[in-house]
Amino acid sequence: MSMDYEKICDEILECDQKIRYVAVYDFGELTDKMRPGLKSYLTKEETEMSLSQAVYRWSTRKKTTSKIGNPIFALAKYEKIYRITVSIDGAGLILISTELGIDVNEIVEKILKIKNKNS
Repeated sequence: MSMDYEKICDEILECDQKIRYVAVYDFGELTDKMRPGLKSYLTKEETEMSLSQAVYRWSTRKKTTSKIGNPIFALAKYEKIYRITVSIDGAGLILISTELGIDVNEIVEKILKIKNKNS
């Protein structure tokens, strides 16, 4: 059963007002949504480049799973945003950017619930 990426993007955006942007990147296909009324800091090309880098970084994290377990999420804090990366089945990733001043663990829990419900 394949996931409904549009639905996942909508549900993640709806779960918290501080979420700016959601993308699901799977098998080279990008489904993404920006919170209405906000402007992206990155162009579409920059976003796609950033996603392909995230996929690569995720693949390197998987090399240590036999010793420390599967990666659940990754977090980067920038001067303007947080960026949270969560894997989905296969090689796919969900990428979320949020405003600063959030409870990261609370948002990650919400995202993981949505992901698990839809997978």
